[in-house]
Amino acid sequence: MSDRFHEPERSAAGDPRRVFIPAPNAPPKAAPNSAAPAPPVGRTRPRPPGGGGGGSGRGPGPGGPGAGGPGAPDDPRSLRSPRQPGPPPGGPPAPPRAPRPRRGFRRPKVRTVLAVVAILVFVGIVGSFLYARSIFNRIDRVPVSSELSSASHGTNYLIVGSDTRADVKPGQPGYAGAGVVTGARSDTLMVLNINGGKVKMLSIPRDLYVEIAGTGNHQKINAAYNGGPKRLVATITQDLGIPINRYMEVDFVSFAGLVDALGGVTINFPHPAIDTNSGLNITQAGPNKLNGAQALAFVRSRHYTEIINGRQVQDPRADLGRIQRQQEFLRVVFAKLSKTKNPFRLAHVANGMAGGLHIDDKMSLFDALRLGWAMRGINPQSLVLPTTPARRNGADVLLLQQDAAKPIIDQVR
Repeated sequence: MSDRFHEPERSAAGDPRRVFIPAPNAPPKAAPNSAAPAPPVGRTRPRPPGGGGGGSGRGPGPGGPGAGGPGAPDDPRSLRSPRQPGPPPGGPPAPPRAPRPRRGFRRPKVRTVLAVVAILVFVGIVGSFLYARSIFNRIDRVPVSSELSSASHGTNYLIVGSDTRADVKPGQPGYAGAGVVTGARSDTLMVLNINGGKVKMLSIPRDLYVEIAGTGNHQKINAAYNGGPKRLVATITQDLGIPINRYMEVDFVSFAGLVDALGGVTINFPHPAIDTNSGLNITQAGPNKLNGAQALAFVRSRHYTEIINGRQVQDPRADLGRIQRQQEFLRVVFAKLSKTKNPFRLAHVANGMAGGLHIDDKMSLFDALRLGWAMRGINPQSLVLPTTPARRNGADVLLLQQDAAKPIIDQVR
């Protein structure tokens, strides 16, 4: 037993309460004349003011963060690992950076490509529309709107092939010399009915004997054109009961220009054929490619003569045979137009026809475009009026068979 005035008892060597605490490792002794080692680069915890735990004075107390205390960087009991020191200032230099590879062709973004395509399409549409309008504005207008009406079955276009020679110059198709009568006559009359996707062609014989509107006289329907397109439209509406919605007139020059712009049309001839009046001269049977002048001679031929076994055989159908040849020719032209996909070729065709084409004064550019669109890829049905040959006033004419013609005319009314 001891008190405060006596020295405390020291524990014996075998005392289980005795705990051995190893002393901290002493730093290695520096060699003489050597520089002091550099302090560690790692971050150390800041020393709290006044020491860490009891003790007084300048140095840290027991348990403080000083050297050898708990939480010191070298304390084996510390859970924090010291920061690894960086390369010494005098170490080897860092390797140079590799040069960045040069960028090659950059692929354009999808939005950029779409924007460029949209602009090009817009410019193409606007340019095509302006070019079409410039061609359309060159076409002559015929004042017949007062005689136009509406059909209950689609739209009726009256197509007139004019035999006028007023504007035909030497060297052009249809020129027959200075001594030929230069009046205007309707050489071809045809009603083109477009109803949805169906197209019908009704040919009207030029020798059809009818009453001419506004005169009270009976003549060939061809004579109605002498009074102008308005009287012709009124005569067809009055005598045949066919309403006319649109009027189109084509002369020699524009017809030949259409064929030449298409690069010619091919017609199959079963035999060699000639017509000295129209200028037709086909020397070989089979498919023959006709240019503008040859095509015009073919569709205008009224004395169509075939060479069969060395003999000349004239077509006994006269004007009716000519109508059938005209319908056959128009089917070939429509088929070739529908197969033409080149916009430059189509523009050339329209440009070649504009100079000799005449239309009614109510037709707009969009009406013309709708007509052109409806004619693509069609196979028109041919309609022929039943007639009977007769003689009136010393001339050969054709009389309409009223009962047989009614169901035919009803298809275009």
